[in-house]
Amino acid sequence: MNWKQLLSAKRWGYEYREESDQIDARSEFQRDYDRLIFSSPFRRLQNKTQVFPLPGAVFVHNRLTHSLEVASVGRSLGRLFYNIMKKENPDIDKEYPFLQEVGNIVSAACLSHDLGNPAFGHSGEAAISSYFTAGDGQKYQTEVTAEEWADLTHFEGNANALRILTHAFAGKDKKGFALTYATLASIVKYPCSAIDGHQKGNHHRKKYGYFDTEITTFQKIAEELGLQKDPTNPTGYLRHPLVYLVEAADDICYNIIDLEDAHHLKILSYAEVEELLLPLCGGEDLRSRLDTLVDTGSRVELLRAKAINTLIHGCARVFAKNQDMFLEGSFDMPLMDALDDPIVAQLKKISEISIERIYNAPTVVQIEIAGFKVMNALLEEFIPAYLKKEKGHFDKKIVAMIPPQFHTNQTDTYTKIRTVLDYVSGMTDIYAVDLYRKIKGISIPSLK
Repeated sequence: MNWKQLLSAKRWGYEYREESDQIDARSEFQRDYDRLIFSSPFRRLQNKTQVFPLPGAVFVHNRLTHSLEVASVGRSLGRLFYNIMKKENPDIDKEYPFLQEVGNIVSAACLSHDLGNPAFGHSGEAAISSYFTAGDGQKYQTEVTAEEWADLTHFEGNANALRILTHAFAGKDKKGFALTYATLASIVKYPCSAIDGHQKGNHHRKKYGYFDTEITTFQKIAEELGLQKDPTNPTGYLRHPLVYLVEAADDICYNIIDLEDAHHLKILSYAEVEELLLPLCGGEDLRSRLDTLVDTGSRVELLRAKAINTLIHGCARVFAKNQDMFLEGSFDMPLMDALDDPIVAQLKKISEISIERIYNAPTVVQIEIAGFKVMNALLEEFIPAYLKKEKGHFDKKIVAMIPPQFHTNQTDTYTKIRTVLDYVSGMTDIYAVDLYRKIKGISIPSLK
């Protein structure tokens, strides 16, 4: 793989458009970022759970604020990488004109990395998968292919993001979001289909990156950008190198910022947070500055900022130093795992504390359980009704609730199920709960 081909500004759906003479203030990759910022799926992230329940008396991160912060970190990672490369080779722009745009590409990809996540975070993904593995959806296995069944039983938000960005939904622009090929490839963390994913010890096949419906879509992207075929999986590919920066930006944010939210919610004390973050602050003596801050929230903010700065610079250096491995597809671990040993050890400690004290906190577990029940119940209503050939009165009413953009003229079981999943997975937490209550008769819509 090579940077000149990997950083293609060709836009999905406009492959044959001639170059314009128009002078614009934005590059093609900045356009990607702006299109995402102004999109409906992105706005809906404000009402999707990140970790802690929404809304609450104390502000915590939701999927939208998380995505904005990841995009900010991603831009810094890309810019630092370019600066390192530019310092080593002042004429590098002549060879790779778009290398200076890496920060913009990564930030746009970061902005959309959670776009396909359903309501209630990973609990929503688990609920969708469980409907087919342990619920009423088991009966559909004989009606779909093995590849399609793998999609349904392992719902993946990352694959759903690619579908949202490229699929021609009914009544919508057939070109989808028309993002650049480079940005689209940079969000696909695991460039293989579901049936080939979930391989232990294989980083780019840890999960999967596209549904059966998007196989040809990703193949087209991969061929345009010159992505290498996966030698362990003839139908899959090796990652686009910028995926590692997107992944690192996400890892940096949730590892550090979840601690900040936990402190705000009094799950972790200030002393506990300081013990976890101070070793990541780059060796700078912060004691005198911390002691001048009476407010513990301000102290945590300072520690958070310094820790993120350390991790950004460390990951950018690893990426620049090992770029040949990224281009040949032989780097088989997250960037965060390749940092200096003391930092990796401290991050492992943070992960252990987060699992024990944050992700298993009572409020987090409660929202996961509630979300699981709500999502499963919605599928139990919508999927059978949509699949029935002879629909009863109630079935017709249920189907009528699905917006026109999600309907399909296809008659096969998988496509019709995918239609329902497109609708349900796009719901916000609040909308899903409200719809669940109305369908179950727990609350009655106002007649005003």
